[in-house]
Amino acid sequence: MNLPKEEIQKEEQYLANTVKVIRGKISELGQQLYEREEKVQEFQKFIWNSKHDLDDAEMRTMMSDNDLEVSMMMNKGKYFQKLYKVQSNPYFGSITFDDNKSINKIYIGITHVEDEENDKYLVNDWRAPICSMFYDYETGPASYKAPEGIITGNITNKRQFKIEDAKLKRVFDNNLNIDDELLQEVLATESSDKMKNIVNTIQQEQNTIIRNTTDKSLIVQGIAGSGKTSVALHRIAFLLYKIENLTSKNVLIFSPNQVFSEYISNVLPELGEDNTMQTTFHDFLLANLKEFSEVESFTSFVARFYQYHELNPKLVKYKQSDMIIKFIEEYAKKITNQARFTEDYICSDFELTKDELNDLLQDRYSKMLLFERITYIAEYLSGKYYHANKSKQKSIESNLYKILNIKKDYKNIYKDFLNSEEFLSNYDGNITEKEIKETVSHKSIKYEDACILVYLKGLLEGFDYQATIKEVVIDEAQDYSKLQYMILNKIFKKSGFTILGDINQTINPYYKYNSLNDLGTIFNDSKYLELTKTYRSTPEIIDYTNKILGLKYVSAIRQKNNQPVILKEENDLKKQLLEDITSLQQKHKSIAVITKTDEESKYLYELLKDTIKDINILEPNTVEFNKNLVILPAYIAKGLEFDATIIYTQKDNSYTEKEKYLYYVACTRSQHQLIIYNN
Repeated sequence: MNLPKEEIQKEEQYLANTVKVIRGKISELGQQLYEREEKVQEFQKFIWNSKHDLDDAEMRTMMSDNDLEVSMMMNKGKYFQKLYKVQSNPYFGSITFDDNKSINKIYIGITHVEDEENDKYLVNDWRAPICSMFYDYETGPASYKAPEGIITGNITNKRQFKIEDAKLKRVFDNNLNIDDELLQEVLATESSDKMKNIVNTIQQEQNTIIRNTTDKSLIVQGIAGSGKTSVALHRIAFLLYKIENLTSKNVLIFSPNQVFSEYISNVLPELGEDNTMQTTFHDFLLANLKEFSEVESFTSFVARFYQYHELNPKLVKYKQSDMIIKFIEEYAKKITNQARFTEDYICSDFELTKDELNDLLQDRYSKMLLFERITYIAEYLSGKYYHANKSKQKSIESNLYKILNIKKDYKNIYKDFLNSEEFLSNYDGNITEKEIKETVSHKSIKYEDACILVYLKGLLEGFDYQATIKEVVIDEAQDYSKLQYMILNKIFKKSGFTILGDINQTINPYYKYNSLNDLGTIFNDSKYLELTKTYRSTPEIIDYTNKILGLKYVSAIRQKNNQPVILKEENDLKKQLLEDITSLQQKHKSIAVITKTDEESKYLYELLKDTIKDINILEPNTVEFNKNLVILPAYIAKGLEFDATIIYTQKDNSYTEKEKYLYYVACTRSQHQLIIYNN
């Protein structure tokens, strides 16, 4: 909607005033920070020079004062950084809200800007309760949840701005929803090497997830391109704003791989927050299995099926199944019940018969896990005979293990499990002694075995509870089995979880959910939600990818671009690829050639690298890459997006029915154009 000239001039004046206030605050805060830093340094110097003249109480008081001063300085420094980032683009939208008492125009941006002289906010933080109406409502009746209760009223105007270099480039009233003009403009832009924030185009279904603080855990099923990862990151930013004393150090993100971690690394800083802790499940396994120097990654595990043709897929599928959880638990319970001390404990200071020790093991400490019991017995004996000497306790514990009939050797424990009745009687297949021996005899362990062994260790000695982590985010949730979620839930037992995935993008050939809602049995106080709109691909691409899996509910938000999906057969491959890439580069910034296997990626890279200088190849261990032109296998492509994509498999290696989910992942990476070879 075009605005009258006088209305545009009012907005230009408001922007100019807001920018002036922000720059004044930046100058003022800069001076305050300089003075505070000098003050803190002088204060610390005084404490150091006076430490011999102060008693403990005085020292504690002064240190507390110093800590408070430093904390205030850090908070001001953080706000200074936010203002510095937004000074050229302080807000992106506004609503005029009539609450039946007064009419207020609320400007919405990345961070708040207060005009102290006039006692009002020039800009409200997008996470403030009142700003939720910008995302949730059209013009008309609206409400929001304030600290004092539900506030109702009417939105009489909804306006959006495009501001660059502190100048108003565009302003328009959008009295419908933000699906329209601005969103289409954002979707039309080319993709970049880093994921961007979506704070000015968050949709209602996304906003519901971002702002949910009622449920401890959220389980989100979202189709390809629905913005799952963006929603997760904006939810983190919201929780950091909403929850008192929650910091980025209290949040942990599980990413599918290091490439993805790098790809999303800009979003939280753009939103004015520090990046959180990040890990992969592979890193987590490696940290919990010190018995092995190498643990197979998930991508290597998947590649073992698609690339190297796993020799015993039936065994791997059994190890990945939900049914094995019960058998692991039964085995852990059995060896715990069978544990006995076989000899008396005799030393120079005291003696205990094996019967007395077994009473402690199976009676007094029976509510403990097996190897926890040994620690508690050693602690008890150290307290009784050595005044709780820690060194003596360790010595007693070591000697107790020597006379226990079960050795704390997890390689052998796992080998015994694979030979156990619990494992074998429920497995409808063959497993050789060689396979069992190879599982535990090397310095490395396979992915499927690592997951089982971590759970088995936890059942015998306890899970390493991480109290500092208060919020856990798991992306690509469909790639984690229930066993893995049970492990994480025990380790982060007091944390909130945000779990996001798409069962249609399952690349694990051995495991698939009927619905992510099944995870509700693991996470108490959880809510299941769905994202059903895709913002990534054009309707033409969505129509094609829907047919791969027979999907009907996926709806595209992008406008049609009249670029059909192109199917072609390989003829003169190098010539064809060069022509396609050249044509795509004339229209698009980022292009991916996605193959089924690593060998195909390496083959195409070798074929093209001498002709195209800036071509990149993406492999499982790649961290940084240039998205302008990249070749990569499909199982690494998950979570990434490109302007245009070429899907390639060799003529004799077309995607099969059982690989349709991998094919779906490959085809849904493209935003604007899709070319497919040999399928």
